[in-house]
Amino acid sequence: MSGNSVSEAAKAVIRRNTDEVQSKGNFDLFEELFADDFVDHTPQPGGTPDKGGARKLYHALRAAFPDFHATIHWQTADGDVVTTFKTYHGTHQGPFLGIPATGRKIQFETVDAMRVQNGKITEHWGVANLFSVMQQLGALPPFPKA
Repeated sequence: MSGNSVSEAAKAVIRRNTDEVQSKGNFDLFEELFADDFVDHTPQPGGTPDKGGARKLYHALRAAFPDFHATIHWQTADGDVVTTFKTYHGTHQGPFLGIPATGRKIQFETVDAMRVQNGKITEHWGVANLFSVMQQLGALPPFPKA
């Protein structure tokens, strides 16, 4: 497979994860897409850096935000590593990071890089704007206006 073919196939796997698992809660597909030896190099606070930790995070997000979904703004790939910039959206209907449900709508940006090998996600590095989420949920004050 050429480098471009590898990159395009990897991007398709990441899009399926974003569109079908994260945005629609298809956890059977999660089991298919994530390698058993998956490593998360940037797990969320209190999470574990493995497939079980990613599964737990995805379930927690759907429990806290039942309408959780993502908009992909762009993706780029370098071989088998796909970098994606996206915005997540949802309505806070359950506990999240210790904050009880507020009913507030939130949105936050993320940039992540995921390695795909043999059609499975094997590694993840990411940054999410959780500070913004905490502000939107009323757990942190907004920045003062300049």
